Amino acid sequence: MTLRRAREPLQLVDVSKPQPKKGEVLIRIEACAVCRTDLHIVDGELAKPKLPLIPGHQIAGVIDSSGERVGVPWLGWTDESCHYCTTGRENLCDNARFTGYTIDGGYAEYCVADARYCHPLPDGYAFDEAAPLLCGGLIGFRALRMTGDARRIGFYGFGSSAQMIAQVAAAEGREVYAFTRDGDKDAQEFAMRMRASWAGGSSNAPPDKLDAAIIFAPVGSLVVTALRNIVKGGVVVCAGIHMSDIPSFPYELLWEERSIRSVANLTRRDGEEFFAIARKTKIATQRTNFALERANEALGALRAGEFVGTAVITP
Repeated sequence: MTLRRAREPLQLVDVSKPQPKKGEVLIRIEACAVCRTDLHIVDGELAKPKLPLIPGHQIAGVIDSSGERVGVPWLGWTDESCHYCTTGRENLCDNARFTGYTIDGGYAEYCVADARYCHPLPDGYAFDEAAPLLCGGLIGFRALRMTGDARRIGFYGFGSSAQMIAQVAAAEGREVYAFTRDGDKDAQEFAMRMRASWAGGSSNAPPDKLDAAIIFAPVGSLVVTALRNIVKGGVVVCAGIHMSDIPSFPYELLWEERSIRSVANLTRRDGEEFFAIARKTKIATQRTNFALERANEALGALRAGEFVGTAVITP
């Protein structure tokens, strides 16, 4: 499924099987989870994608030559030599390449990927179970680590990433307060099934002040809402790659050493640490599967909020 131009539907096309270059592997794709970042690319909210482009960056599949089960994440290549790479921040590499954005991705039957950036998939996960871990899990895990030792954490937006990270947080003894669209009882019930301690609408105040908050929804005004609900010294972490503008707010909301942080991409170390957790604790996901040729339906359903959990494309 190929994107020819932004804001146009993907097109089903036949292309030659990609040929791996030195250091790359050919992967037979078994599942590719749909991410809101895919929507931002297709809708033209992220500038300068490779065009034409095969989207998708939560790929679970099999290395064609060896049969090894691997996952391919968003970070697809770095130069390993710039200031950021040499100081342990490869997620900020100036020359980085990204799966499903500047590298053809997983809405396909095959892809190639740099072997250094692939992750062995944990045993016990079917391919469609493992695929959401490759971005929603990884980026959410990085965001969770940015909250430090916060005990009560607010999750604003409860979708693919939040459902996984709520389970990780609960396993660590934290309390998750899930905020959804006002009146979205299905999402709130879903959050409670995924081990949230409390769930309500985003306009509601939590029953207790939060030590930290993670903004999963791409809605800038939620940053201000979260600032009103965190304690002194608390942090608000913005987990998305794209967000609407943050409205102005009085300085008193930021005062007393509150802070706002963003998450950019991921590192291979994030993957190693997160998959170590996934091997010890089975992370459940609620999924809606779509055949490859129905990728536009999957994107449309995500855009309209027609399901809770994660959409997964299966070739």
